[in-house]
Amino acid sequence: MGIFGHSRAWRVVALVWGMIWFGPAADLSAGTLTSPGAMDLIRKSAEPFGLFVSKVSAGDLREKWLGVERKLDDERVQLALCDGDRERCVSPAALQLLAIVDNARARDGRARLGEINRAINLAIRPMSDLAQYGQVDVWSSPLVTFATGAGDCEDYAIAKFVALRLAGVSPDDLRIVVMRDTIHGEDHAVAVARLDDRWLTLDNRRMAMVEDTDVRNIRPLFVIDQNDVMKYVDRTPAMVQNDTTQPGLISPSN
Repeated sequence: MGIFGHSRAWRVVALVWGMIWFGPAADLSAGTLTSPGAMDLIRKSAEPFGLFVSKVSAGDLREKWLGVERKLDDERVQLALCDGDRERCVSPAALQLLAIVDNARARDGRARLGEINRAINLAIRPMSDLAQYGQVDVWSSPLVTFATGAGDCEDYAIAKFVALRLAGVSPDDLRIVVMRDTIHGEDHAVAVARLDDRWLTLDNRRMAMVEDTDVRNIRPLFVIDQNDVMKYVDRTPAMVQNDTTQPGLISPSN
């Protein structure tokens, strides 16, 4: 590449970063270098596994998560009441979750994350949704999971997501990731937490936390944060369209 090629490349880079920091100029049309959708992908390229994502606006997975969020709104009130007066708390499930959170709050950094991962893995016994509810792929809120004492992978992940937030971890550093196990051909869900700019997976299948860069034989499909459900994409940002394709049902074996 000659000097003019280098100059053009640097102008492109400067334009992209200028749009990120200051927003697109008013006279830029949708047909310019990057579309609004592409800019959203650029901002979110620091998600777990370092892949670009696109917001999901419809579909089964989004509806399942919205249903969980509605239940979480009610459970947050109950947890706050129990946390303020534990002697009068009438929910054993809330007291059990709060005890786990207390132990985690007494620790810092990686030890805090590890305490949540270990304690919730031990508190919940693995059971398929079909065996527990007679339905396939039911997403339960933490107090429901703790009340039954059983759940599958997404129930562990949701409980850890909530417990970590209660323990003081910033919501900006918390995710739930749905991934494809390429060895067994199953979908699997885990909680993921960021510590020192590294994403650690909190998996119900293991006590040790593994960095996203060290996880093998999986393909990330979706990531959920405090605001959105997003789909991982394999294409370059400028080519991505809003994709509402949903994964298969979470495997009963998880």
